[in-house]
Amino acid sequence: MSAVQLVVTDLDGSLLDHHDYSYAPALPVLQVLEEMRVPVVFASSKTRAEMLALRKELGNEHPFIVENGAAVLIPEGYFLKAPEHTELRDGYWVRELAPPRQQWAAPLAALRASMPGAFEDFASAGTEGIVAMTGLSVEKAALANEREYSEPVQWRGDDDGLEAFLATLDDAGARVLKGGRFYSVAGDCDKGQALAWLREQYRLAASAAAVYDLAVGDGANDVPMLEIAHRALVIPAPDRPLPALTRDEGVIVGEGMGPVAWAWGVREWLRSLYQTPEER
Repeated sequence: MSAVQLVVTDLDGSLLDHHDYSYAPALPVLQVLEEMRVPVVFASSKTRAEMLALRKELGNEHPFIVENGAAVLIPEGYFLKAPEHTELRDGYWVRELAPPRQQWAAPLAALRASMPGAFEDFASAGTEGIVAMTGLSVEKAALANEREYSEPVQWRGDDDGLEAFLATLDDAGARVLKGGRFYSVAGDCDKGQALAWLREQYRLAASAAAVYDLAVGDGANDVPMLEIAHRALVIPAPDRPLPALTRDEGVIVGEGMGPVAWAWGVREWLRSLYQTPEER
């Protein structure tokens, strides 16, 4: 039986530059992966709308993971049959792993009243507020607010307030993940759970003995998928230490930052696939 190779990557700060969102340094390696028929799966806190636009821009036609693992979208017909527990929507088989965004509106509204000025979320900020928080264009900020499952929050208070904020949301049933710039309020989902499910779909579709996947990320919200992937590529960030992993084996630390480190690390991973055990 054959094995499947797979790259599952975070976007902001990893494939995309932390400051200007450029992916130019990674383009040659993306082309190599496409020629080798190694799928590149985007796994991000971004919305479906944002990721559809980026996939079109890059010519990516593979499955993708939205809103920090809240759902997996697989193009209809990508596999010979629809995976179990998916629903066909707008040309994609959708596997939902989290409840809808609206579930977090009431808890956040109550916190906003009790902690005035301590945080801002996308829903209350609106397009102009998101532009101010992210530096995105008006058009891209609007796409970022087309959320289906999660609510990004920019924390502006102190550490004690943050602890109370997180505890209240935990009591409300939310799981809060820390990304590069925002906290993501959602259900009990993460990129690791989404990767585990999608990886099994690739294995089943190919009748493969194994899936050799590389997970790429730079933030705390990437840790669940970095931990469970066959190999992990950790991307250095300009404003914080590397995400802490419990694993010691199979970890690559990128050289540089953002897409420069991404390209370097993916090349290292590709080389390792064809090395003998003695060469590794």
